[in-house]
Amino acid sequence: MKVRCFEPVVNAPEDTKLPKRGSKHSAGYDFYAPKDFVIPARGTSELIHFNVKAIMPKDEYLNLKIRSGLSVKHNIMLCCSGVIDADFANNPDNDGNIGAKFMNMGDTKYYMQKGERCMQGIFLKYLTVDDDDADGERGGGYGSSGKF
Repeated sequence: MKVRCFEPVVNAPEDTKLPKRGSKHSAGYDFYAPKDFVIPARGTSELIHFNVKAIMPKDEYLNLKIRSGLSVKHNIMLCCSGVIDADFANNPDNDGNIGAKFMNMGDTKYYMQKGERCMQGIFLKYLTVDDDDADGERGGGYGSSGKF
């Protein structure tokens, strides 16, 4: 059994590309645009699903970050908190399909091309307080923790 990995979600297209590190010392796993899409000038993209889920130990999360080249050269940012919890994978709403919206802070629309590296995921450990008493169970996908 794998402890930490990326897997395609149920019904993912055959050409789904799993995140991959670009070099042996890279902290982040590059995510690849699953399709062509536009990020309008001074606007946001649609929610882009990558058809990928992240499997990890219960005391970790996947932190999503924009690739620095997109930010520095094109004023593109992620329009989300970027926190993927360990219990997001295999949820009943979307099987843990990681998605993101992109925000364009520039004056020119940006054309993201299928297969382009557009964000990174970094696995991180987190700590809890000594008297933590969280006992809720994830009930679904995006925003489901507000249902507890």
